[in-house]
Amino acid sequence: NILILDSEGKRVAVKYYSDEWPTNSAKLAFEKSLFGRTLKSNARTEAEITIFDSNIVIYKFVQDLHFFITGGDDENELLLATVLQGLFDAIALRLRNTIDKREALENLDVIFLCIDEVVDQGYAFTYLSSY
Repeated sequence: NILILDSEGKRVAVKYYSDEWPTNSAKLAFEKSLFGRTLKSNARTEAEITIFDSNIVIYKFVQDLHFFITGGDDENELLLATVLQGLFDAIALRLRNTIDKREALENLDVIFLCIDEVVDQGYAFTYLSSY
């Protein structure tokens, strides 16, 4: 699951790939709880990792946006961290390194395009690079 929340815990862009939260109200409750749990951490320079409700959560804060990648407790943390960094880098590139809520909302189509390019139906794309 990919969540981008603002500095108040409100949705900017989210994409769920599991049925663990079947209703919208369950998803909103999860987002609120997750935001409250991670709010006081210092995930601005490096991504942080935590276990929350039997899920591995990798998260990073940039300006007034909070980026979260969640996976089951059997997922590879390094893969999830790589997905988060790849998503962040793609968004930063497309938004010309101006990553804040206003810019994200104005370019929401770009945000969802980046999400869809990084993850498809819950599976992370892997690329072979020459460097």
